[in-house]
Amino acid sequence: MNVGQLLPVAWRVARFVPEPVLRGAAALGADLVWWRRGGGVRQLERNLARARPDLPATAVRRLSREGMRSYLRYYAEAFTLASFTPAQTDARVRALGVEGLRTELDAGRAVVLALGHMGNWDLAGAWATRAIAPVTTVAEKLEPEAAFREFLAFREGIGLEIIPLDGSGGEVFRRLVRAVRAGPRLVPLLADRDLTARGVEVQLFGQTARVAAGPAALALSTGARLSPVTIRYERLTGARRRAAGSPWGVVVTFHPALPVPRDLPRAEQVAALTQGWVDVVAAGIAEHPQDWHMLQKVFVADLDPARYAATVADAGPADAGAAGAAGPADAGAAR
Repeated sequence: MNVGQLLPVAWRVARFVPEPVLRGAAALGADLVWWRRGGGVRQLERNLARARPDLPATAVRRLSREGMRSYLRYYAEAFTLASFTPAQTDARVRALGVEGLRTELDAGRAVVLALGHMGNWDLAGAWATRAIAPVTTVAEKLEPEAAFREFLAFREGIGLEIIPLDGSGGEVFRRLVRAVRAGPRLVPLLADRDLTARGVEVQLFGQTARVAAGPAALALSTGARLSPVTIRYERLTGARRRAAGSPWGVVVTFHPALPVPRDLPRAEQVAALTQGWVDVVAAGIAEHPQDWHMLQKVFVADLDPARYAATVADAGPADAGAAGAAGPADAGAAR
């Protein structure tokens, strides 16, 4: 079953379902997908085993169940996020490190953010565009087209400016540059998976992985600061839980800006900045691995060697068009 094909139907139906029922259905669906142990779940376990090499296989298996529940929780929240009141959104988000952004934004400058597929980045974006600054990001194209249209309308409906990633990476990057230069805003890019075959090889949990060059390239091209961001779920209690209307919220941590290695050639600057944000995000993943929604192959060791070598050779070195994209937890992965 392709989850992407169910999304348009789910969006039309979910708004009429009480949220506790929707959360329960998401948890049940997560357990069912986990029990079936399809390709996405098996890949999640391989990724989690690298993030937490200290855990035995049985513990990684249990962790993958928590991961699938976190993954489906994201969808359940996405289906209803547009109906949240500002008070509910505020109660569901706890932000750390916002002060570090204020100097840049108050001076009229944009900030580029590098994220992984963690927690609920859409909830974080809906909160940030109201509480901090306007948000511009990139969304990967989905199949079927109807699913992408639903996600596009959803993200625009919660106040985000979306640039579709439709294969013309150079034009996407130019639009991002214009957005950064337009004034104070946040430009978050989900970049822990290379969608363009023009990414950067990094060390992630001690192994080679390929991630998007976009955040580093954009920061270097515009002079904007680059800050890593991590997002995780947390249990809510008491007054905050009542205000949120949910037992779950997210913690969004804006980490300090990364220093730019000015004495290196441009390509090496991109590589160094990229490794810098990957190290910060990896630490967050290791601390809360159940909230890393990575059901795809991100480590080079999981790729077909011949195909990977051909892809890299055809693509050439990492370039400015390799922008990260705010994907919807990759709708087709949990098959």
